[in-house]
Amino acid sequence: MMFFWSNKKNDFDVATDETAEANLFNNRIKIAMIVVVLMVIALIVNLYIIQIVQYSSFEKRSNNNRIKIIPIAPPRGLIYDRNGEILADNKPIYEIELIPENLSKNVTLKESLTKLRELLKLSIDDKDIENIIERVKFSKKFKSISVASKLTEDQIAIFSVNQFNFKGFSIEPKLKRFYPFADTVTHALGYVSRINQKDQEILEAQGNAENYAATQDMGKLGVEKFYEDILHGKVGYKEVEVDSIGRVVQTLKKVQPIPGKDIHLTIDIKLQQKAQKLLEGNKGAIIMMDPRNGEILAFASNPTYDPNMFVRGILNKEYQELLNNPERPLINRVSQGGYSPASTIKPIMSVMGLNEGIVTAKTRFFGGPHYSLPGSTHKFRDWRRWGHGWMDIYRAIEISCDTFFYDMAFKSGIDNIHKYMSYFGFGQPSGIDIFEESLANLPSKEWKRNKYHQVWVPGDTVPIGIGQGYWTTTLLQLARAHSILTQHGKNVIPHLAKEYDEFAREEFKIRNPKKQYVEPKETAVSVKSSSYFDIGMKGMYLVVNGPEGTGRKAFSGTKYVAAGKSGTAQIITIKQDQHYNAAAIKKEHRDNALFVAFAPYEKPIAVVGILLENVGGGSRFAAPLARQMLDEYLINLGYLEKEQSAKQSENENKQDDKK
Repeated sequence: MMFFWSNKKNDFDVATDETAEANLFNNRIKIAMIVVVLMVIALIVNLYIIQIVQYSSFEKRSNNNRIKIIPIAPPRGLIYDRNGEILADNKPIYEIELIPENLSKNVTLKESLTKLRELLKLSIDDKDIENIIERVKFSKKFKSISVASKLTEDQIAIFSVNQFNFKGFSIEPKLKRFYPFADTVTHALGYVSRINQKDQEILEAQGNAENYAATQDMGKLGVEKFYEDILHGKVGYKEVEVDSIGRVVQTLKKVQPIPGKDIHLTIDIKLQQKAQKLLEGNKGAIIMMDPRNGEILAFASNPTYDPNMFVRGILNKEYQELLNNPERPLINRVSQGGYSPASTIKPIMSVMGLNEGIVTAKTRFFGGPHYSLPGSTHKFRDWRRWGHGWMDIYRAIEISCDTFFYDMAFKSGIDNIHKYMSYFGFGQPSGIDIFEESLANLPSKEWKRNKYHQVWVPGDTVPIGIGQGYWTTTLLQLARAHSILTQHGKNVIPHLAKEYDEFAREEFKIRNPKKQYVEPKETAVSVKSSSYFDIGMKGMYLVVNGPEGTGRKAFSGTKYVAAGKSGTAQIITIKQDQHYNAAAIKKEHRDNALFVAFAPYEKPIAVVGILLENVGGGSRFAAPLARQMLDEYLINLGYLEKEQSAKQSENENKQDDKK
C-alpha cells in the first residue's frame, strides 16, 4: 500500500485559519479599547482629583509662587517722663542687612563682610564679623540680619554703586530706638537690642514668634523689657504678587500693624539730671519717690553707660570695655547693689522694739563706749569712743547711738527682727516694674544654717541692730521701708510707669495666662499703736533739726521741714584694739555713706535715698546730696508749691460743698 504526501491545504483548513486570525485581531482590538477606556477614565479621575478635590491645595501652592506675605513691623511705643518730655524715641535710619538664602554661593560670608568693612570703613572688628556669622547660622534663612546701622550718606552712595558685588546684601530704611538723654536714665529705661537665639527660642515657646516676624529688636533691660508686650504692638502684613524672578508686581492686600502703647514714667527728667550730676565722680546711687503712691521721681546709678550703643549694635570692643570696667557700670546700684543699711534702719528697728514692748517712749538707757553680751568679753563698740550717756529712744535715733540698738537687737532676737524687717520690705521683692532687682540678704537662723552649716548665735544678732553683720539691702528697699514708715505701715509699691496699675495687670495676664492676678496688700506693717511710727519719724526729725542731730549741718536753713537718718557702713572688720583710719586702707575697703530723708515732715511727699561707695561718713558726704535733691524737687522745680496749691483748692472746694 502506498501513501502520497501533499503540501496543498484544503478549503476547510484555509477557512479555519482566517477565522482564527480574525478572532485574534478582534480580541486585540477589544483589549486595546479597554486599555484606552481605562486610561481615559484614569485621566478623568485624576483631572477631577486635581481640579476639584485638590483644588485648594494646588491653588495655595500656586499662590505661594505668585503671592508673598511680607510682615510689617509695628512702631514701638514711645516713653515719656512725667511732664511729657520724651525719653525713648523712634528715629529713621539706614542700615545694611543681609538675607542668608540670597547670599552668593561663590564667596564666603566672611569674605563678603571683610570686603564690606573695608569698602565702607565700618567700625567692626573680626570678632564682630564672627558674631554676625554666628547669628546667620542660627537664624532662619529668609529672615534679614543687620550688619551695620546709622549709615552716612557717603556710605549709602558707595554701597549703592558697588551693590552688585554683594549679593544678598541691601540697604533698608528702619525705625530705630533713640534715647535723647543718653546715659542719664539708662538703669531705669533699659534699652532695646537685637533678638538673639535665646530670645527667639523663648518667643517660639510662648507662641509669640509671628508677632516679631518683621522685628529685629526687643527690650532687654529696665522698663523696655518689663513692658515689652505693651510697647511692641502687633505685627501687620501685606500680600504682594510677584513675577517669576520675585519682583513685586502689585499689592493685593495690606493690614496695618497696631503700634505699641506709649508709656509715661513717673520720673522727672530734670530731677534725674540733677541726681546724675550729683553722682559725678562717685560710685553710687540716688532714688527719690513719692511715699504716698510709690511713684519713683528719680532713679540714678553711677557709673552709667549710653544705651544707644546697644540699639545700633554694640561692637565687641565696646562691650568688653563695659564688661571689664572695674567700676561695673552695667550694675544697677539702685535695685541690684547689696549694701549694709547701717544706721539708716534704726528708726525702723525702733518700731519693732516699741511694738514688742522691749522699749517704750520713756525708757532710759545708758549708752557707754561699747556693749557686751552677758558672760562675754567681746566688745561691740559705739561709733563714739566715749559713749553717749543717758538717753531715751528719741535721742538714741538723733545721735545714732549704737549701744542702744545693740541691746534692742539682742533682746528682740533674730526671729523677731527677721519678721518685722520682712514686713518693711527687706529681703522681699518690692514690686517695682523692672526685672533687675536683687533681694539682697535679710539674715535668719535658717539662712545661716543653709549657707554656712552653722547655728545662729547671739553675737550674730547684735550687729544686725545697727544694720551691719550679715544684713544687706538695696537702696530701693531702704527707700521703700522709710516710705512705709512715713505712711504708718501702709504698703508702698515703688513703680516707674504712671499707668502701673493698669499695665502691671495687663503684663501679668500675658505672662501668666493660667493664673489670677492678686491685688497687693493694703497694709504692710500692723502695730498696736500708730504712735510707734510717729516716734520713729520724730527721731528722724531730730537727726535733721535737733541740737545733736547728725544731719543738722547739711539741712540748715531749709525752706521746708525735713527729717532724715544717716548711715556709715563698714566694708571690712576692724580689730578690737584698732580704730578705723580711712587713709591707711585701700579705697575699695573704705566705708559706704548712706542717707535717707523725707519732707515735708508733717505730710511727706518725697523720700530720698543716697548711697556713695567708699567715701566715708553718711552725715558728711551723703546728707548734703539728700538736701540738694529735696531742694531741687520741692523748691526749684516747684513741687511743694504745686502741692500746697492743690491742697488749698481742695479745701476751698470742700468749703463750697458745705455751703
